[in-house]
Amino acid sequence: MRRTILLSAALMLALTSCSSGSDDKPAVKASPTVNKEERYLDTARGLPYTQDGEPLEAELLTFPPQWCASLDEGHSVEHMFSLTGENLYPVGYDWGLKKADAYELLVAGVKAYCPRNSSAVLEELRASGEY
Repeated sequence: MRRTILLSAALMLALTSCSSGSDDKPAVKASPTVNKEERYLDTARGLPYTQDGEPLEAELLTFPPQWCASLDEGHSVEHMFSLTGENLYPVGYDWGLKKADAYELLVAGVKAYCPRNSSAVLEELRASGEY
């Protein structure tokens, strides 16, 4: 009999601890994470492209990995964007960006794909007086 009472008490305790009373705090919902491609493309979608067309997202996504690789090798933004350097200026057959917008896209790409290079890129751009 004593055993039955103890089991009943334990069961009641377990059941009451599972109930949701007014003192319970609401569960914290995890916010959806935005991947690096989307963070970069959010900036890219808001830029004013020149000429006749707009780039395809797949075309835009080719730039950040190349920028990061070049920066990791120690190259400057000036070198990456120059015709005699790596020629990684974001431009396509029927679209382009003004320099200030290209810098904005670069910064978004670096922050999303290789944030370890962000401070060096921002420092260079600010020192140039063009960003």
